[in-house]
Amino acid sequence: MSDPRPDYADRFPNLTFDEPADHVLRITLDAPGLNAVDAAVHRELADVWLAVDRDPAVHVAVLRGAGRAFSAGGSFELLDELIDDYAGRTRVLREARDLVFNVVNCSKPVVSAIHGPAVGAGLVAALLADVSVAGRSARIIDGHTRLGVAAGDHAAVCWPLLCGMAKAKYYLLTCEPLTGEEAERIGLVSLCVDDDVVQDRALEVAIGLADGAQSAIRWTKHALNNWYRDHSSIFDASWGLEFFGFGGPDAAEGLASHREKRAPRFEGPTSE
Repeated sequence: MSDPRPDYADRFPNLTFDEPADHVLRITLDAPGLNAVDAAVHRELADVWLAVDRDPAVHVAVLRGAGRAFSAGGSFELLDELIDDYAGRTRVLREARDLVFNVVNCSKPVVSAIHGPAVGAGLVAALLADVSVAGRSARIIDGHTRLGVAAGDHAAVCWPLLCGMAKAKYYLLTCEPLTGEEAERIGLVSLCVDDDVVQDRALEVAIGLADGAQSAIRWTKHALNNWYRDHSSIFDASWGLEFFGFGGPDAAEGLASHREKRAPRFEGPTSE
């Protein structure tokens, strides 16, 4: 007997769901602040992939953002908690780990549709997706070091595998933004299309996967994602260093500078 279909709206009230085609579940980030990720969204974005994995009616999941952005990253309130609350920092650390491995281990393929700004936890899922479709003017940013913490979660292992170590180091150390066009050129995303067809192209890819040989597609994903599993120690190191940084002075200054829309003045220790 197959598992009963999850009631996504009840279990994940801070995400939006629809079924645009047979066996395709579309997950939409839809929140204030250009779909900023608060504590509730962060938890649900980590856990929803477990429900997708166990839902026999879903062959493919599509992840997108509502409005003008994919996601602007963590909300100020969530970042405050990471900086000021040890218990909250510990909880979010676990959720950050779960987000990465739940996407990696979800047996169903995931397609992301990236438009506008794409930062933070939303970007984690977007780049770990099995097929990522970006608009030409999408603005992809890993902003960890600008915030004053190490580039943790997915970045330390995902970016070098996708676009090579030289490009990964440049973008992760400098926090320079990438357009969708540049992200495709260096291999960070699967496809780049005109901005006005991002959603249609992502859905087209998803429908093709949903109509394909499910066992073959899922086992291919499983085998390829061993590249991530085999480098899980890099994930662990990067998470630990990132969340250690949230307890230091540079993270507080990084967040303050974002709030005040000014350049940061980092004065944290320079010798470790």
